[in-house]
Amino acid sequence: MAEREQRETVQASISELQAQEAELEREIAKIKSELRNDPDETVQRHIRLLHEYNEIKDVAQGLMGLIADAKGVRVVEIHKEYGVNEKD
Repeated sequence: MAEREQRETVQASISELQAQEAELEREIAKIKSELRNDPDETVQRHIRLLHEYNEIKDVAQGLMGLIADAKGVRVVEIHKEYGVNEKD
């Protein structure tokens, strides 16, 4: 009799877990349907934009270095002159 009760308990647990899984799958589907864009596309777009930003920043830093050399001052002075702070 104890084995039968254990089997029924296990089966009840399995049924409960399957119901929970189904509910989670419904929630995931609902959330995905509410997203404006595909998450993978969004991540790829952000990566592309970050690369573009870094390239532009590198060019700007190079130009500021050339200006500093031409004026005979440190790059920090050029940053101050053009209003560029450490977080930019």
